[in-house]
Amino acid sequence: MRAFPLLCCLVVSACATVHQPEIDDLKPAVDAFHKSVRWKDFRTAAELVVPERRDSFLKARAKLHDERDLFISDFTLDDARLSKTGNTATAVSHVSWYRLPSNSERTETVTSVFVWRNDVWLLESQLDGPFDDLKPAPEKVPAPPPGARLP
Repeated sequence: MRAFPLLCCLVVSACATVHQPEIDDLKPAVDAFHKSVRWKDFRTAAELVVPERRDSFLKARAKLHDERDLFISDFTLDDARLSKTGNTATAVSHVSWYRLPSNSERTETVTSVFVWRNDVWLLESQLDGPFDDLKPAPEKVPAPPPGARLP
């Protein structure tokens, strides 16, 4: 019976330390990713990417010689929104960039999807912009049932 009050205190204090994702936490994460890639600090940028995509992100930077050839001249965060569940968020930015040998700057609207994991926002995917390797995975089409005829 003496352990009950201690157990209650532990449960209450554990619940109090759970941090719910907020939009104000997302904006610094988006900004940190953009700044890291702008200054070609790809190792820091990779730490802001979901763990399952970090290695491929770094390998793509090396393969494309982005330390030498990628130039991001500007970025602005235009909009950031939480999903209804609050565990994913979408950030819309304008990014100006070019990759040598081209010297034509492109300005694109980049849509980034972030997920809340271990009390931090991590980049899961990005549509448009210089990082094709961060594109969202294509949606899986269910396999037809066995014996079904295809048109």
